[in-house]
Amino acid sequence: MKCSVIVFDLGNVLIPFDYTKPIQYFNNIKPGLGDRFAQLYKKNYHIHRSFEKGELTRSKYLMQMIEWLEGMVTGEEFSKIFSDIFTLNQDIIDLLPQLKKHYTLCLLSNTNEIHKEYGYQHYTFLNYFDKLFLSHEVGAIKPEEKIYRTVEKFTGRPSDEHLFVDDIHEYVEGAKACGWDGIQFKSYEDLLKEFDSRKILFNSR
Repeated sequence: MKCSVIVFDLGNVLIPFDYTKPIQYFNNIKPGLGDRFAQLYKKNYHIHRSFEKGELTRSKYLMQMIEWLEGMVTGEEFSKIFSDIFTLNQDIIDLLPQLKKHYTLCLLSNTNEIHKEYGYQHYTFLNYFDKLFLSHEVGAIKPEEKIYRTVEKFTGRPSDEHLFVDDIHEYVEGAKACGWDGIQFKSYEDLLKEFDSRKILFNSR
């Protein structure tokens, strides 16, 4: 197999995320508010998924979030706080310009419009990608076949020339079911070994 396209997941590969900060923020508004919100969010995770697929509008999503937070925050406040969860995985980001010299680079993420607008769209490393495939814009989420095939339609390359890097095993398996190669991301060092074994061209520090 000759790899011509490398597709990266976003969250916990390029930008680790941690919801501790917003939960604590809500707890500071009212004791236990953030903890109760987190439990409701987890129990009703289908709402999150529906928002990621673009099926649920932002206004309806925010209405539900504010209800769970007992009306103690505004939609704007929630959007800012709930998106203040990301940090940069600089080691992986530094690989992008090297990889771009040899491969088509795509980003494939289960995400939502609030996290995009308030959380990560300003990151300049996104410019290294030839195309961003965001679930709420595609209308499908990993591991659904449609989201991987949407990438193929853009690249015009055979399925087996795509290599997918994602931290979630299920999503890597979804890519493999479409004929892609896949790597479950665990660490920078592990990823370099996986790249080496496939003779991926890059220069690490």
